[in-house]
Amino acid sequence: MARVEAKRPVLRKTRIRKDDLVKVIAGRDKGKTGKVLSVNREKGTALVEGINLVKRHTRANPRQGIKGGIAERESPIHLSNLMLVTSDGKPTRVGYRIEVVGGRPRRVRVAKKTGEVLDKK
Repeated sequence: MARVEAKRPVLRKTRIRKDDLVKVIAGRDKGKTGKVLSVNREKGTALVEGINLVKRHTRANPRQGIKGGIAERESPIHLSNLMLVTSDGKPTRVGYRIEVVGGRPRRVRVAKKTGEVLDKK
């Protein structure tokens, strides 16, 4: 009997990470900025604070302390609709450069517009 191999998810490369400040460049929230809460590399989407809000109808559940009603929450937005923002507030593309950090060579993210290093570490 042949074994069925489980398909591995395809993880897309992404230049946007959690806690980055991004600007929306397309869609109904175009022009807004927000902080990235999470990135889904399988689907190529990100959850951004205050962006792509949808209304969710919830039923009350007193046991779990959930109030019923209409709640607004973020919904994922595609990474192609986001652009990283530098410390001075300008959207930029992301490049990479090898720098020696603590005696070890590291690949760091760099803003294409200003040359500023985007990694916090």
